[in-house]
Amino acid sequence: MTSEVLLAEPRGFCAGVDRAIDIVEHALTKFGRPIYVRHEIVHNTYVVDDLKKKGAIFIEELADVPPGATLIFSAHGVSRAIQDEAERRGFRIFDATCPLVSKVHVELAKLHKEGYEFIMIGHKGHPEVEGTMGQLDSGIHLVEDVEDVAKVQLGQTELLAVVTQTTLSVDDAAEIVAAVKARFPHVREPKQQDICYATQNRQDAVKLMSPLVDVVIVVGSPTSSNSNRLRELADRLGTPAYMVDSAGDLQESWFDGAQKVGLTAGASAPDVLVQEVIARLRAMGAVSVRTLDGIQETIKFPLPKGLKL
Repeated sequence: MTSEVLLAEPRGFCAGVDRAIDIVEHALTKFGRPIYVRHEIVHNTYVVDDLKKKGAIFIEELADVPPGATLIFSAHGVSRAIQDEAERRGFRIFDATCPLVSKVHVELAKLHKEGYEFIMIGHKGHPEVEGTMGQLDSGIHLVEDVEDVAKVQLGQTELLAVVTQTTLSVDDAAEIVAAVKARFPHVREPKQQDICYATQNRQDAVKLMSPLVDVVIVVGSPTSSNSNRLRELADRLGTPAYMVDSAGDLQESWFDGAQKVGLTAGASAPDVLVQEVIARLRAMGAVSVRTLDGIQETIKFPLPKGLKL
């Protein structure tokens, strides 16, 4: 099999995921079990199962939360309707929405008051997209690809802005934004790119790593958008790539003839899973592990008020 494993840098947890998990764990410590969480706090099977063992209950419908309970919104954000319903029901609420997603929500609200309509680039059905589009009652239109841009029907085009899901492929998003600008030349783009720093950094690390290896392994759950984009990116760069939820998903046939294996992890995948994959690769014949040079992330997001222990 392989002789060397190359680790992408950075990989794994981002500041928004760290904060979201900390919010659930602090709430469990401060208020006791159970704590209710709307939707998976982050899209990772291991993380969700671990928090379930500690006393978190994951729900989709607020009707499943008993009166007076503590409720946490997931890192992906929720619509205004969900926020309003939760407040009406009188829950103790903590919002674990990633601050970079909240930034998009704030920009939407500000420009909406100025009369703007919006084109949102994202994946239909993803909870972040549902939460962002649900900030407004009308005037926001989802496009998933360049073909959708040609078909979108707007109420007006004088005041038009574009926003994106934070976990998209950087290259795909740029292509769709270019199509939006070609059709609507006066469209307003975000002052800073909506795609988050962690998504950008992990994709850049895969671009650096892929040409150096024969196979790329991405640690991440199937529901994780940013993890899926990492696998797709490596594949697009010409390196066979596979995504695994855990070390048990690795298949020896993937490494036939491979001398170097690249390993990364999505922003919601904990390092313990990466270490288990490394151990499995060593058992399959890897003799060394080397971390590539990359950006060192130092961003930290504070916890909400009322959760300090």
